[in-house]
Amino acid sequence: MQSVFRNRWLPYLLLLPTIIILVMFLYYPILSTFQLSLFQAAPNGLDLTYVGTDNFARLLDPKITMNEKTGSLQLKGEYFFVLGRSLLFSVIIVGGGLALALGLAMLANQKVVGIRFYRTLLIWPYAISPAIAGVVFLFMFNPVGVVNYTFNSIFHVRPNWLGDPILTPALVIAASIWKNLGYNMIFYLAGLQNIPGDLLEAAAIDGANRWQRFQKITLPLLSPFTFFLLITNLTYSFFDIFGTVDVLAGPGPKNSTTVLIYNLYQDLQVNHSTGMAAAQSVLLFALVAFITFMQFRTREGRVAYGA
Repeated sequence: MQSVFRNRWLPYLLLLPTIIILVMFLYYPILSTFQLSLFQAAPNGLDLTYVGTDNFARLLDPKITMNEKTGSLQLKGEYFFVLGRSLLFSVIIVGGGLALALGLAMLANQKVVGIRFYRTLLIWPYAISPAIAGVVFLFMFNPVGVVNYTFNSIFHVRPNWLGDPILTPALVIAASIWKNLGYNMIFYLAGLQNIPGDLLEAAAIDGANRWQRFQKITLPLLSPFTFFLLITNLTYSFFDIFGTVDVLAGPGPKNSTTVLIYNLYQDLQVNHSTGMAAAQSVLLFALVAFITFMQFRTREGRVAYGA
């Protein structure tokens, strides 16, 4: 049975509010950012000078030089170091966060006394913002915080969590994983509860051990959730991490926590280089879009949408 609108323009009128919102808050900002990336703004932000692709060329200039002592080539392009650091952060945050969330979801899926209380404790960090997550870790890991007090009491050492170029990035990564842990766990828990119990029981009767049941049944049936969480966590690791980085570490010792989104912020708010910031926005958008596209191309065919 096919329904037909009496007024041929009614469908378009119903779609009009959505189209207006998309144009105002998505397409127009994207086009404006791309346009701004082709200009260099004066410090007052009013006078624009057309520079073409010079902003992109400055960012992507590898600045390869030769070491006079060793004769080896050295990469001095700061943007490439920031890009590599951001990719490393993303891999650890996404991979580590999903693995930890899956493990906790499997524990929370057990039938034990008080399991709803434990589930609530594990899920509640998602209710706070990335900046608040940074504040929580800042209170815990500052020089006179509870973590250093515990370390000093047991091991008689006080690690410099906020001033070490290795510990500080690790702390930012840990805070980011903790912040998104509840979100990931909710989806995995829903997926685990939808796996037919008789399917696992049949596999156990056939002689499959716990690891084989997990590998051959649980993981494939969770693949739609994993695929979705890969996309959302990828976006989180590149964009939403800013609040945590800014509050907890800033650029970090030796710029060890300067990721792409924070580097963009520094160019815009600190250096007042609007054109460079816009160029970085375009490159960051293109990078995340490319990685997401590749995930759809390579992963979607291996996602099992049914038992």
